[in-house]
Amino acid sequence: MPSSTILHAACFAVGAIVGGGVATALSRSNAPQRPVAVPVPTSESVRQPIVQVHPTGMPQLSQPGTLVKAESQLLKYGHPGPISDLLVRKAYVAAYDRRLRHPAWTAEHLTLASLGKSPLEARPSAEETGDRSKSQFVEDESVPAMFRAKLADYFRSGYDRGHMVPAADAKISQEAMDETFLLTNIAPQVGAGFNRHYWAYLEDWCRRLTGNFADVYVFTVPLYLPKLDGDGKWRVHYEVIGKPPSIAVPTHFAKVVLTTRPSSPSTPNVPEISTGAFVLPNAEIPDQAPLENFVVPIEAVERAAGLTFFSEEIKARSKHICKTTKCEVIVRRFDDAQKNARKAIAAPK
Repeated sequence: MPSSTILHAACFAVGAIVGGGVATALSRSNAPQRPVAVPVPTSESVRQPIVQVHPTGMPQLSQPGTLVKAESQLLKYGHPGPISDLLVRKAYVAAYDRRLRHPAWTAEHLTLASLGKSPLEARPSAEETGDRSKSQFVEDESVPAMFRAKLADYFRSGYDRGHMVPAADAKISQEAMDETFLLTNIAPQVGAGFNRHYWAYLEDWCRRLTGNFADVYVFTVPLYLPKLDGDGKWRVHYEVIGKPPSIAVPTHFAKVVLTTRPSSPSTPNVPEISTGAFVLPNAEIPDQAPLENFVVPIEAVERAAGLTFFSEEIKARSKHICKTTKCEVIVRRFDDAQKNARKAIAAPK
């Protein structure tokens, strides 16, 4: 995935107005928020710090002038962080949040080929195709044990182990699919009505975009949005699961997509770009809820998450995804069908 698509820090969190199980709006600023770029040392910016990553993984401040003293004296015994574990997998890239014990974001690049839907000669062989039944949830040992999400934390928590990058997006190999079951790709999600239903419909919609677009980039972001309390004040309330409590339960989840395809046969190298963002509450959502009810400005997700997805230039030249394709989910109750099949088999004859 091009480095230009990887998220970097920017902006500040904002609130959301959520009603009837549907995220209806996110507050906006009058002026557009611009990304906070890492400064290049010049005579004018010599006093601004640059954060670099040390080979040990610890970030370090490196800057001539006054920052040298701070680095050598104030931080000589170590830099406290925060550290975002950048995890590069076969089918996705993720940034793991050590404090919340789930991904801060995940990014994936979907194509017909990556989903095994290209012409027969380009499809992966049976040996190369991932099989979900052979995968199992595992702790990610690449993260220090103190910050690691553990299997026991989800046991009898009342929440599903929700994939941020779905297993169905990683069928290119068994290894790729297995990596989606690492707990660094998992966040607590409401099961019935969300993870097993509407959220799965949205994931399917993202995959179906490859039928209309050459490239589909999907970013998944857990969110913590404020709610208006009875006293008129906005507060963020969320549950924490585990023993001891350590894994935060997001209040919402966002999908941010960017798609490309040739703008015309005469200009195949000039892509038509479409973008869109959807924010869903981590709660049961009726099957009949229109997907467009969850559409929000990309900037709203950026402010809420403290991230920047795309440059202002990309945003300005892109079309909204709901204007270039149908923003409509297909209801498929796979889990209910499986339950009914098991009941039929177990029923006395």
